[in-house]
Amino acid sequence: MRVIAGRFRSRRLKALRGASTRPTPDRLREALFSILAPQIENAVFIDAYAGTGAVGIEALSRGAARAIFIERSRPALNLIRDNLAALGLLPSADIVCGKASNLLPRYHADIVFLDPPYELEREYDACLEALTQRPPPLVIAQHASRFELPESAGVLKRKRVVRHGDNSLSFYEPEA
Repeated sequence: MRVIAGRFRSRRLKALRGASTRPTPDRLREALFSILAPQIENAVFIDAYAGTGAVGIEALSRGAARAIFIERSRPALNLIRDNLAALGLLPSADIVCGKASNLLPRYHADIVFLDPPYELEREYDACLEALTQRPPPLVIAQHASRFELPESAGVLKRKRVVRHGDNSLSFYEPEA
């Protein structure tokens, strides 16, 4: 796994062995950040269910001011810390241990990326509901293409779906 573009382009990232995490594929990250290009500069980015931290690190590499990594797994948290330290990005990051749906309302961000394990489908609803308390300008949920996310959650309305093989990205914005 590697950083796709930006300041740390082509730098390798460590990954956990086994199937405990499902890293966002390089091509899907590339598609995601092509869409986010006009919004990423100086943004605060939340990478919820961060796993290896690759998505949040990609955001920092492409100009985000800060990234908040939310993860429950201790081995994954240690891996995120190692990946950030190897790139000198620890000062630009917050690494938070806990359940994303409980932690999301505590943080303000410009962009929130949700990528819970696909078998935890209820987590999508819980996180979207948590974000309605103080909705960010943009929420992106990565999910299995076979799984349909809701059209809306409170003031958050789905504006776009990008399908990429077995994975999809649903984009939510607050309705005015």
